[in-house]
Amino acid sequence: MPLVASSLHEIIRAAGGAIPFREYMNIVLYGDDGFYTRRGEAGRRGDFITSPEVGPLFAAVLARALDAWWKEMGSPSSFTVMEVGAGPGTLARGLIAAQPECSKVWTYVAVEISEQQRAKHPSEVISLAEMPEGKFTGIVIANELLDNLAFDLRVFDQEWRESWIGVNGDQLVEILKPLTEPSLFLPAFAKHGARAPLQREAQEWIRNALQKLDSGRVLVFDYCTPLTAMAAAQPWREWLRTYVGHEKGQHYLQIPGRQDITTQVMIDQLAAVKSPESVRSQSQFLQLWGIDELVAEGKAAWEAAAAAPNVAAIKMRSRISESAALLDPNGLGSFTALTFTP
Repeated sequence: MPLVASSLHEIIRAAGGAIPFREYMNIVLYGDDGFYTRRGEAGRRGDFITSPEVGPLFAAVLARALDAWWKEMGSPSSFTVMEVGAGPGTLARGLIAAQPECSKVWTYVAVEISEQQRAKHPSEVISLAEMPEGKFTGIVIANELLDNLAFDLRVFDQEWRESWIGVNGDQLVEILKPLTEPSLFLPAFAKHGARAPLQREAQEWIRNALQKLDSGRVLVFDYCTPLTAMAAAQPWREWLRTYVGHEKGQHYLQIPGRQDITTQVMIDQLAAVKSPESVRSQSQFLQLWGIDELVAEGKAAWEAAAAAPNVAAIKMRSRISESAALLDPNGLGSFTALTFTP
């Protein structure tokens, strides 16, 4: 039996035979032998591709937004860019390379729970395992973070029940228990077996991030669903997914610790903490902040150097393919960009 499965069985038995789904998810993703602790990584050699891994264009566009927001705040001399869930630091490197005007004064803080991934962070950032204490002026960025925060899982079986994870022999099994408290987000009725997430950790993350800001914004990129009731009406595998090695994984109770578990982020649940300042698709966000202009600039640079292209020209040319991936309505372009203000 794999190490994480063995320790899971011990934890479950010590807890009296079952643990809440959110606790199970935390263990298999972030425990001592969890997916993100031991192996999970973004990038072409990792388990999934996020927007910064597509290439430098995403960071170049985001740098424009950072500059605009910094100037909107009066170009403060103390300005923090805090990226939470920074992974191996790909976005940080891209933003540093983009050299926005605000980078002359910024303090870049890269927060990443995985020690293995923190070791890859660029030297120009402050690398931390968790968000530091204290308030600051600046921007908090979470790119594909909230979808991986543990959540409570509800299952409709004549009424809404709570999913707990138990053990039957060598197998992990789901046990449905009565709810200890009602939820305003769940529809009164649903199909038998319907499921829905309650994302209290994501709500707490938004609350905490906003409380840290004297002024500024929280910027979230993720795949989102407007209403929890919409997820409850869908086949649950459409919003509760697993991934490993760039492929869809197995059922969430299979190969614990060896696959990612991820969910759509429910906007109505985040809005219960604070209504977003803006809700746009990722493609709309990138177009707002000038991706088309940067692609046109890249085309012009390539055409000017096409007879004797150098590395710089080739990089500029890559903006064309990067833009197609970032704006793809069936892929990254369909992600949601949300901003919140304190």
